[in-house]
Amino acid sequence: MRPVSPAKQPLRAGSGAEAAASLSELMVAPKKQLGQHFLVDENILGVIGRLAELGPVDVVLEIGPGLGVLTRYLAARVARVHAVELDSSLEEHLRGLPDNVTLHFGDALQLDLRALAPDAGKLVANLPYNVATPLIVESLDGLPGVEQWCVMVQREVADRLFAEPATKAYGAVSVLVQLVAERTGFHPVSRSVFRPRPNVDSALVAIRRVAAVSDYAGVKAVVGGAFAHRRKTLPNSLELAGIASREQAASALAKLGRKPSTRAEELAPQEFVALAEALG
Repeated sequence: MRPVSPAKQPLRAGSGAEAAASLSELMVAPKKQLGQHFLVDENILGVIGRLAELGPVDVVLEIGPGLGVLTRYLAARVARVHAVELDSSLEEHLRGLPDNVTLHFGDALQLDLRALAPDAGKLVANLPYNVATPLIVESLDGLPGVEQWCVMVQREVADRLFAEPATKAYGAVSVLVQLVAERTGFHPVSRSVFRPRPNVDSALVAIRRVAAVSDYAGVKAVVGGAFAHRRKTLPNSLELAGIASREQAASALAKLGRKPSTRAEELAPQEFVALAEALG
């Protein structure tokens, strides 16, 4: 989410109540390289609205509006929707949305989303599969105004977000999310709500920001280095990642009461904060 100027295009007014046409009617070919799986079943929208706790004064950021099914639903219930779409070929299918929707064309990981006005307090989206994890992680510190998330992701990603230490699913994203947020909702999602139908299961995850880490960037670097070589011990992994020497890492672990043989998946999220502080 690097600072470049987002391209903004206010959209024409529309009823906001029309259902999305089928992909065959729209002649839209989802782009596999962009991780596109369009939401076409409106029955899931009520679940999203409940988990996202939508209110009339909310300003919502939606990443990957696709055909606008979720966008229309959001626009009818909140004050403002900022919809960020990478695929400019979908512009004609996103015409006619309500006046309180602004479309921003570009890569959500490159646009300066902090410059959106008014500032978004919630991120509600059917995230593109291939960038879901980095989008969630980058939004945690890159978008400090966002207090709540309700995102559709692969079930595997959903399980990682709040996985327990010493489990296969536990990793860097688990640590980074759990350091600042808690899970407030979870809902498995059928493959039938998407076109094209994905080959993996999905889930809705609702998250609320509950804490702040003073040096989140520093902790994030340590966490990334720790899990970069997760089969190796922490001192070896941190040295290979260029974070610290094996001796420095072993000394820092000792301050936590941990042995040099400790691996990344054994540390709880708050231990990574202590580890980063011990490493200086």
